This record gives sequence, C-alpha cells and structure tokens, in this order.
Amino acid sequence: MIVEIKGVQFVNKGAELMLHAILEQVKNKWPNVEFVLEANPNSLYSERIKLGAYQKISLRKNIFDFNMLSYKLPKSLRKSFKDKWGLITEADIDVVLDASGFSYGDQWGSLKIRHLAGELNRAKQNGKKYIFMPQALGPFTRSNDIKYLKKNLPKADLICAREEVSYKHINDLIGDNENLKLFPDFTNLVNGSIPSYYNNGKEKVVIIPNSNMINKRNKNTDWVNSYLLVLCNAVKVIKSMGLIPVLLNHEGKGDGDLCLAINEQFDNSLEIIEEHDPLKVKGIIGGSKAIICSRFHGCVSALAQKTPCLGTSWSHKYEQLFSEYSKAEGLIQPQDDLSIIEDKLKKAISEIMDDSYVNKVEKYKSESKIMWNTVFERISDENVKVK
Repeated sequence: MIVEIKGVQFVNKGAELMLHAILEQVKNKWPNVEFVLEANPNSLYSERIKLGAYQKISLRKNIFDFNMLSYKLPKSLRKSFKDKWGLITEADIDVVLDASGFSYGDQWGSLKIRHLAGELNRAKQNGKKYIFMPQALGPFTRSNDIKYLKKNLPKADLICAREEVSYKHINDLIGDNENLKLFPDFTNLVNGSIPSYYNNGKEKVVIIPNSNMINKRNKNTDWVNSYLLVLCNAVKVIKSMGLIPVLLNHEGKGDGDLCLAINEQFDNSLEIIEEHDPLKVKGIIGGSKAIICSRFHGCVSALAQKTPCLGTSWSHKYEQLFSEYSKAEGLIQPQDDLSIIEDKLKKAISEIMDDSYVNKVEKYKSESKIMWNTVFERISDENVKVK
C-alpha cells in the first residue's frame, strides 16, 4: 500500500510533528506500508530520504493540473519510475492522508480548493481513499470555493474537523454526513524527547513567536503594532518572577526574525533555540516551567503535556483549542499590559493540575485513539494489499 501524507513539511515544526504522528501510527498498524511526500521548498529531498519516503511527481503548475494524465501512463512505466528513481505518480497512490493543518479557508488562496476538488474527484473515480486528518477548516465565503467544496467534499472517505467551528463550516457546506467527524489534534499521542543541551527546564519559560500574528492573515489588526511589545513585556514578566526567558523558533525565517527582534530589545542576552527535530521541540516544551506561545502545535504540545501555557491568536483555532482544554483565559490580548500578563502567567502555573483540565488532557488522548481506529476502518483490505 502506498500512502501519501499530504500537507506536511520540515520547516514548520507542527507540520513535521503531524508527519511523525502519522508515521508512528500507520507503521504500527501496517509495517510494510510505503509512504510518499510531495516535494516543495520546505520539504527537501535530504529530509524526505531520511524517512525512506518516495517523491510524488506533481503534474501541476499554477492553475493547471495535469495529474489526471498519470492514470494514462502504463503501469510498467510507472513502476520503472518508482524502482529506478523513487518517483510516484498520483495514479500509484492508494490512500491520501491530508494533514494540511490549516490550509483551506478564506485566509488562504482559492487555488488550493480548486486543486483539492480535482484530487477528491479523481480519488473517488479510481477507488482511492482520501482522508482529512484533524485540521482547522474554513471559513468559506467565496462563491467558487463553496461551489467546488459542496460538489466534491462528500467524495472524501473521512473528514475530521479539529474543533466545533471547523465542523460547522463543513456541515454548513455538505450538511449532516456520516463521514464528517469531530476529533482533536492528533499530535497529543506523540512523545517528545528533551535534548541533552536543554538543562534546568523547570526554571525556564519558553516564548514561541509566530510571524502570522503580524501579517495579513491576522484579521485583528491591533496585533500589528502591539505584538512585539507584548512579547517583550512577557520577557520582563518572566524575569520579574525569577525565571529564565528563552526564545524558540518554531518555523523558519519569519519566526526567527521575530526572535532576533525580541532579543535585540534585551541586548541579545536571551537564549534562542533553533531545534530542527520536532520531537525534541515537544520535549523542550514538556520539560519547561511554562510556555508563552503563538504557534498552534506549540500550544497543543504544552496543553497535552500539562505544561502551563499562555497563547495568542490569529485564527479561530486558538480560541477553540484553549476553550477545549478549559483554559480560555490563557489567551493574551493585544492590549494586555505587564500586570495582566503576569497575572495570567501566575494563574496558568498555579492551576496546572486543575481537575477539569487534567481530565480534558486524558479525554482528548482517548479521542485521538478513537480517531485512528476510525481512519483504519475507512481503509479497506483492497487498499492494504502490496502492489
């Protein structure tokens, strides 16, 4: 069986953590499965080859999508591509596990949805399985997007919305559907590992910025002028509490530049962590006193490991996440000053073992296990056969 893991990459540590979560569960279920990843600037050959993943040949450029032509190629030729060069066409793939995280909605381009519609249609026509792993979806207000999704989303074998708002966005499009489910983020089952260089973590509070907080994707424009100030105030609060502030780059240059900008305000005296292994990133988060985080999977990694966490938001997914874990008050607002940030951080630390929250942590881990059972049930014996 050949499984494409779609939407993951190696720069965004949350996306890479989802990749590891899928590899762990699917390999445990089917040890002989073969994986394929699409090449892109954030998914280089040198990284893909470490996982033994094949490369998907994409016959797509801008608005043009010719992947349907792969089904016209002789099987012998496609087999030669695979055996000689490690190349896989869409026609070779048995199952697509779409782990895009948050890529479909008004905050993203319509072209993604147009191409998605074509993939869903071809998967249905050719007996393949297309499964949306738990992810944020919507909103959808553009007329063409709505048209494509209404027609083609019902062709998916499973759609896992990550929270109630996303579930409603899809339900509004396709109505009640047995293939539409609500499940939490599935990286909560992955165990992190603390790197040897990260010492005295319980004396440290990690700050994880996000460049999306200050770009056009964030509809709350108050953050544009206040974000850097808020994070610098967070550093001051951490120091005033006798703790050590640490900066962690969770995704690439944009977030790295924010780390540098914050550090400059403190005479470059702060430690900046550039950790490329997502399992070690999760380990760092779990091994720290607390986290102040603007990256979704950084927040999930904290909340799922009972690490005190404050967050900021540029999308509905953050409000939903903190509410689900009974920590809605843990979101920092753009107008919050030093005293408010301090109160929120102290509260997050003092209430970390609150019964309601601890029960939610275990509840969502159980739901992720149910999600995987549901995914495996949707994949038929015919798909599992090695071709």
